[in-house]
Amino acid sequence: MSEPEPNEKIDATFRNGSLTATGIILGFSLNFVSVWVSNPNDWSRIDILPMLFLTIGIAIQVKVFADLLARDSLIAVKYDRSRRLFLIGLGVVAAGIGIALVNDILGLGRMRMLG
Repeated sequence: MSEPEPNEKIDATFRNGSLTATGIILGFSLNFVSVWVSNPNDWSRIDILPMLFLTIGIAIQVKVFADLLARDSLIAVKYDRSRRLFLIGLGVVAAGIGIALVNDILGLGRMRMLG
């Protein structure tokens, strides 16, 4: 894939679809954290690790969402950067969920995910 020219722009409709997808995935991430932290079980130290991953990943997703709302996000270079950053944030959130699941399966944490 070739690098876009510095002033190359993307179509606003294309950016709007990406903005919608980003917002929906951000909503799912926030909902997961909301449900997880409202669990009445006590926290343990091992629960801090997945929450740290989730918090960092969601912060990256919020940053990307704000970047895509900016007027200059139609510039292809900035759009591509936001897209890459969003995928990193999504991966960090997925890692946090994975760590929480492993903690739950192994019985290490007190924040139960599987019931």
